Amino acid sequence: MTPIRLAANQYGKAENRVVRVTRDTDRHDLVDLNVTSQLRGDFDAAFLEGDNAHVVATDTQKNTIFAFAREPIGSPEEFLVSLADHFTSEFAWVSGGRWAAEEYGWSRIGDHDHSFYRSAPETRTAVVVRDGDATTLISGFHGLTVMKTTQSGFVGYPRDRYTTLPETEDRILATDVSTRWRYAADAVEGLDFDATYDSIKATIMETFTKGYSKALQQTLHDMAAAVIEAHDVVDEIKFSCPNKHHFLSDLSPFGLDNPGVVFYAADRPYGLIEATFQREGTPTKDAAWVGIAGFC
Repeated sequence: MTPIRLAANQYGKAENRVVRVTRDTDRHDLVDLNVTSQLRGDFDAAFLEGDNAHVVATDTQKNTIFAFAREPIGSPEEFLVSLADHFTSEFAWVSGGRWAAEEYGWSRIGDHDHSFYRSAPETRTAVVVRDGDATTLISGFHGLTVMKTTQSGFVGYPRDRYTTLPETEDRILATDVSTRWRYAADAVEGLDFDATYDSIKATIMETFTKGYSKALQQTLHDMAAAVIEAHDVVDEIKFSCPNKHHFLSDLSPFGLDNPGVVFYAADRPYGLIEATFQREGTPTKDAAWVGIAGFC
C-alpha cells in the first residue's frame, strides 16, 4: 500500500438541538440552541489501529451537552466554554477541540408568561476553539436581511463587449448579512457576550443606513470599521453578503412610467461580496477559522 500519515483530525456529535426552559417561577424563559462538539487530541490509535481506548463516544458528548443544559446556559459563548473546559480536563488525552452553536431567537407573545414566537430574523452563531492553553472565541450571525431604498449607486466600473449593466447613481441596496467576529484573546474574561452581541448587531445595522454607498464593498468596510472602532474586544470581523438585486421593472408596454417605484426582486444569480477586516497590529488566527463553512 502507498504509505500515508494521519494529519489534522477531529470528531464529535453534530447538531444537538437543545431547548432549555427556565421555569423557576410562573414566568418562563427560553433558550434554543443547535450545538456541535468536536474533540482533538491523541486519537491516532483509533484511526490507525482501531483502538478505541481514547475515543470519548460521540453519544457521550451528546449526553454531556444535554446534562450541562440542566444548569442555566447563559450566553452560547459561555456554554461552549464550559464544554471545552469539561472535555479538556476530564480526559487527559483531549488537548482541545471545536465547539459551535447556533441560537434561534424567541420573544414572548404579548407579555405572556409562557408563550413565545420565533422572532429574531437572524441566527446567532458562536464557535469556541481550544488548542492546549489557547482559546479562541468567534461570534456572529447570519440571515439578517437589510435594505436601503436610495442613497446607493454603482458607477465607474470597466466595460467590455460583455458588459450590459447600466450605470446608476440611485438604486436599491439590499443584502443578507452573514458575519463573524473574533474576540481578542485577553478581552473575553468576564465579558457580557449577550450585551456585546446586541451592540455589534446594532452598530452594523446603524452603519448600513449611513451615507451614500458607492458599492456593497464600501458598505462592508464601513460596517467593519465601525464595529472595530466601537468594540475594543474585537480584533477581526468577516462578512459574506449577497447583493440582492432589485431591477427597475419596465412598465412602458402598459403605457406607464416607472419613476423608481416598481422593482423586480431577482433571487439569482446574485453578486456575492466577501471580505475580512482586522484591527491593525493584531495577530492572525487562521487556524481558528478552519471548519467554518463558507467564507464566514
